[in-house]
Amino acid sequence: MAVTHAELIDRVVEAHARLADLGEGVADEWQYIQDLRAAWGARFAEIRATRGHEPASIAAPAAFERLVAEAAQIADPHRAIDWLSTLPQAALLALGERTS
Repeated sequence: MAVTHAELIDRVVEAHARLADLGEGVADEWQYIQDLRAAWGARFAEIRATRGHEPASIAAPAAFERLVAEAAQIADPHRAIDWLSTLPQAALLALGERTS
């Protein structure tokens, strides 16, 4: 059975939330992190609603696996904040979505 876009989106949303939680350790960046959570959460919700049922490409599950694994290795709050935009952009590319 093919992996759907919704399944992949769920994985990246979970990884994104972990990065945001880690980044919240930088008090001066709290609002910026909340803004990124909201913006990317809305973008992924939109994709999930419109394309969630679609099967992902053959390469997408491996790309997401690698992407989520890389994000899981991040332990520095400042690097986590950097990845709050990097992770979603890479995920959008893997899904064949526009990145801006």
